[in-house]
Amino acid sequence: MGKVHAEIDANLRSFIEAQHVFFVGTAPLDESGHVNVSPKGLDTLRVIGPQTVAYLDYVGSGAETIAHLRENGRIVIMLCAFEGPPKILRLHGRGEAFEPQDSEYGQLRGLFPAFPSGRTIIRITVHRISDSCGYGVPGYAYAGERTQLPDWAERKGAQGLADYQKEKNRASVDNLPALHWVEQAEA
Repeated sequence: MGKVHAEIDANLRSFIEAQHVFFVGTAPLDESGHVNVSPKGLDTLRVIGPQTVAYLDYVGSGAETIAHLRENGRIVIMLCAFEGPPKILRLHGRGEAFEPQDSEYGQLRGLFPAFPSGRTIIRITVHRISDSCGYGVPGYAYAGERTQLPDWAERKGAQGLADYQKEKNRASVDNLPALHWVEQAEA
């Protein structure tokens, strides 16, 4: 059944790379704050070391993960096998959000698809790697990536995306600060 792993080995890396969707969970320190779980896809998750992963975070309507990481760094990624043998993998760690103006963003950006541009790159230093059976996860057949996000980003253009982030990504639903560049632009 479940096992705790010391690192992301070749078998776990293969499992991670085969999944088309993953889920990100974060929470603020304030117990009255909102826990956030976000599904991610579009080929954005990369294993960059035995205890390090990163994903390209596209522009979205909220910025919970970014705000929670700025506040406390706690994050978990969960992957489920929807095809093939059942399995769930959780990567618990400390995350950092790098924005386009950060040197780390530029160093990592080449690992991901060129378009659409990312809002941030989330890098996670993983301190607990565990799997479980996944027997209760239904099987689904992968039908392909949706095109709505890349199409929307292309229609918005660079300025439109910047304006959208100023409006929607300044802070979390609990009013925790999110994107640094938006804060600086408003100062």
